[in-house]
Amino acid sequence: MIVEPGPLLAAINSPDDLKKLSPEQLVQLSTELREFIIDSVSIYGGHFGASLGVVELTVALHYVFNTPYDQLVWDVGHQAYGHKILTGRRDRFPTNRRYHGMSGFPKRSESEYDAFGVGHSSTSIGAALGMAVASDYKGEKDRQHIAVIGDGAMTAGMAFEALNHAGVANSNLLVILNDNCMSIDPNVGALKEYLTDITTSRTYNKVRDELWNVLGKLSKFGPNPQHIARKVEAAMKATLLKQSNLFEALKFRYFGPVDGHDVQHLVTILNDLKSIPGPKLLHCVTVKGKGYALAEKDQTLWHAPGLFDKITGEIYKKVPDKPQPPKYQDVFGHTLVELAEANDKVMGVTPAMPSGSSLNIMMAAMPDRAFDVGIAEQHAVTFSAGLATQGLVPFCNIYSSFMQRAYDQVLHDVALQNLHVVFCLDRAGFAGADGPTHHGCYDLAYMRCIPNMVVAAPMNEQELRNLMYTAQLPENAGPFTIRYPRGEGVMPQWRTPLQRLAIGTGRVVREGAEGGVAILSIGHIGNYAVKATEALLAEGLDTGHYDMRFCKPLDEEMLRDVARRYRAIVTVEDGCLQGGFGSAVLEFLADHNLHLPVQRLGIPDRIVEHGSQDELYKECGFDAAGIAQAVREMGARVAAKSVSVHV
Repeated sequence: MIVEPGPLLAAINSPDDLKKLSPEQLVQLSTELREFIIDSVSIYGGHFGASLGVVELTVALHYVFNTPYDQLVWDVGHQAYGHKILTGRRDRFPTNRRYHGMSGFPKRSESEYDAFGVGHSSTSIGAALGMAVASDYKGEKDRQHIAVIGDGAMTAGMAFEALNHAGVANSNLLVILNDNCMSIDPNVGALKEYLTDITTSRTYNKVRDELWNVLGKLSKFGPNPQHIARKVEAAMKATLLKQSNLFEALKFRYFGPVDGHDVQHLVTILNDLKSIPGPKLLHCVTVKGKGYALAEKDQTLWHAPGLFDKITGEIYKKVPDKPQPPKYQDVFGHTLVELAEANDKVMGVTPAMPSGSSLNIMMAAMPDRAFDVGIAEQHAVTFSAGLATQGLVPFCNIYSSFMQRAYDQVLHDVALQNLHVVFCLDRAGFAGADGPTHHGCYDLAYMRCIPNMVVAAPMNEQELRNLMYTAQLPENAGPFTIRYPRGEGVMPQWRTPLQRLAIGTGRVVREGAEGGVAILSIGHIGNYAVKATEALLAEGLDTGHYDMRFCKPLDEEMLRDVARRYRAIVTVEDGCLQGGFGSAVLEFLADHNLHLPVQRLGIPDRIVEHGSQDELYKECGFDAAGIAQAVREMGARVAAKSVSVHV
């Protein structure tokens, strides 16, 4: 189905076209852009509420600034759909987040208007500051640098580190704080309360509005009246707001709060701010999901709802005719509550992803034992370490790609002190349409090289439950990593009794014919190996399959048995080949002087773009068909070598 843009939007193929409109036409354009996003996402899917909340801001930014020469950096990028549509990608928008299609996030290789590739939060200010300093160095004094950051992303340490630097760098930087009290879930913490105090102070806002009107009238007479007005406003803030000096203390000029949905007022403000040098912050108050009532009402649900009927608001979901397996994240959430009910030392921690990780289940059942610490992965890990020093057992749930941001804390604060912290890494392996910024490719490799760390991956829901149970037992009081993928498992009847697993032990899924090929898998991808062995058996190839469960420590007894029984091995992992599970197997064989050929299947040493998990498994050669083909080739190699030896 083709989504037709409105008449104004249809004529805009770049910001140059946008600038031909009158300020009065921007209101209609904003309406058309919002409707185009609603229509497109309802039919093709994607992130939703975030882009609706910044429609007017997006229009105003491209209207006022000379992009791409003026550099515009979007934080995270969920909210950049309007930006993409206005910068020449409207007709490609139906391919958004689809295999070989347009990225769901800003991406430098996709457009010159995407000044910085994003996907993880809180990078915009630092990146834009780097650009601003570079412009100073090159003598580009007329170049503007704008970072658009949400109040959720502002809670991360990186944002404050960049603000701290920018205040003394004195470069031409404009930070736009998009304040909607949301990231994916509602924001938490003192910063949220501080921003709320500013936005709800009626006295301050009334006086500030009057002062801003005067500032606008005086601006045509030169900078001196503006300078005086800024001093008056600063004094007013100090008087009327008890905590008004956070951004000024960092040497930013603070403007706002302003209505982020008044496009004409935004144009006026941004034009004024262009002439003010140095670091400045504009505080815009917006509504996530603006213009679509259901998205405004339930902002978490409508962050990325999938396909839906835009008239009724019905979110389309397949109605299965038989019981379906749950999502791994839900198995984690329910099992954690079960463990916590039996063990009063179990706690839950997540950095701003309670619904995405399903820790919200424990937060509802045991609010004093489950913590959303904001978008602060480093703090989440060290906070968990602090809990562990007091005899508690925190389950720290962080997406695999986000855990990369807290690697030093895992090593220095947890592993070095051998503390009992259980890391549950959601979205391990391919993350699907979110693409390379969210793929959890590297955790098997980066966790298994850390001393004291146990690294495990369940093949199904039962194993996830048992690994979680095992990890919290007193005899396993050290760092423990459990990784599992995005999406559904394989067991509709998943509430199995909890059982202790011996650390470093795998299981035999299928014993193949001696002298043949064995598949060694770790994690959920082992279910594709099951399909491969079934297809091979139908061809007369009796292939062994071993679910190793642990990447560290390896099941050495099982590996020795495999080396004795089979003549070749195929390893399969939904993780990077360099340093991952297959590498661990090769290291073991080399260290023990065991000589047999090994074919490793996994994520290759390149950036893999977005697509469904099955599409990406196939592309990288470890879907069921790819695994079966690797076994055939290994079997043929072994057979050919055997013939040559006998000849």
